[in-house]
Amino acid sequence: MKEKDFVKEITNIDEDIAQWYTDIVLKAELADYTDTKGCIAIKPYGYEIWENIQKYADSKFKETGVKNTYFPVLIPESLLQKEKDHVEGFAPEVAWVTEAGEEKLEERLCIRPTSETIITTMYAKWLNSWRDLPFLYNQWCNVLRWEKETRPFLRSREFLWQEGHTIHETAEEAKERTLQMLNIYIDVAENLLAIPVIYGKKTEKEKFAGADETYTIEAMTYDGRALQAGTSHYFGQNFTKPFEVKFQNREGKEEYAYQTSWGISTRLIGAVIMAHGDSRGLKLPPKVAPIQVVLVPIAMHKEGVKEKAEEIYQKLNKKFRMKLDLRDQYSPGYKFNDWEMRGVPLRIEMGPRDIENGTCILVRRDTLEKITVSIDNLEEEINNLLEAIHKNMFEICKKRIAENTRVAHNFEEFTKIGEKGGFIKAMWCGNKECEEKIKELTAIKSRCIPFEQEHISDVCVCCGKKAEKMVIWGKQY
Repeated sequence: MKEKDFVKEITNIDEDIAQWYTDIVLKAELADYTDTKGCIAIKPYGYEIWENIQKYADSKFKETGVKNTYFPVLIPESLLQKEKDHVEGFAPEVAWVTEAGEEKLEERLCIRPTSETIITTMYAKWLNSWRDLPFLYNQWCNVLRWEKETRPFLRSREFLWQEGHTIHETAEEAKERTLQMLNIYIDVAENLLAIPVIYGKKTEKEKFAGADETYTIEAMTYDGRALQAGTSHYFGQNFTKPFEVKFQNREGKEEYAYQTSWGISTRLIGAVIMAHGDSRGLKLPPKVAPIQVVLVPIAMHKEGVKEKAEEIYQKLNKKFRMKLDLRDQYSPGYKFNDWEMRGVPLRIEMGPRDIENGTCILVRRDTLEKITVSIDNLEEEINNLLEAIHKNMFEICKKRIAENTRVAHNFEEFTKIGEKGGFIKAMWCGNKECEEKIKELTAIKSRCIPFEQEHISDVCVCCGKKAEKMVIWGKQY
């Protein structure tokens, strides 16, 4: 099978990015659609990506003292009703269990859309004194939100995530924890997934239901759209007061604890696809790729080729996540395209002449560059190339953000820039009405109020009144 014939199986990214995305999810065997509408089955290759994200993030959490726990998937309606803003924010997405067997339940149970309520009610039972604090707990689990429009990984009704929930003695400690976890998410995105992100505080309109403050990391996809990649929330005492999470403070008086919540999900797999992929398929950053290096022997029927390939595989497999492709029903060309489509960062090609010369060919997925190297130096060369691939993938995304972030001084400029896609930097008066008007007229939402502020003008891009903050705006997935 010729290369061009094989690549035809994936829609050109510049012609129809939505179909391209679906093609990659299905043909790279990351996930598949199920009979449960809006829910996907994550296949082994996709789940391995999630496991690598999970392993990296979990180790970072634990370095800060976080411990893993587990709480029920079913939450009584009475608990959900205790925090008014929270229940109103999630009401449209909640799925309810009303019957068990043939009996109607005395109280409806919601399938968790998030776990603040069930976790906080347990904290009320477990907390007594300031000496018990902080509670630094996290759970890796699934949640269900009845989304109207779904897309694998990016927006599924059921998805996997982690949700951290901590309570603290003081507001200062809780706020510090909120930003600490945001920084871990930046680390996960940039150092594991090679995705540069913008970050900052969400507006009042866009913050998490029930939070005092929400902080976010935002990625940019191939087509210039924003993708919320992780959030960290400071709740203050918004949940601890209605749920009676009290403790005896250092003066012997009763006080309510201060709370945080933070999460990343399998949406990050969608972010990897959308930030790095091309018309040949996936491009996986080496640190998260299930297979970092694939070895494809050529002319396996010839003496010594298969044996040499197996020898090299056994040696390298101890150092890297490796795959030895011994499939004899496919041509080398088919295999090359297949592994490129699956996003494997590095490919080793090795035939009889290469073996005779003591060399092999390394092919980079990110640039498709071919490099002839000595078999004796293979481990060192692979190490260096995997690092170079990560850096190059990061820089490509970083350049995309730089080239697709523009400044708008007034609403006319804002509208014209918005048609091009990308991020827009513009001043805002702080009024929710202007934010809603911008969304209504342009379908563009605020992404974050960046920590590092720039002074673009003195007036709001929408109403022309005095501006309070510079905001980054963009259309989202």
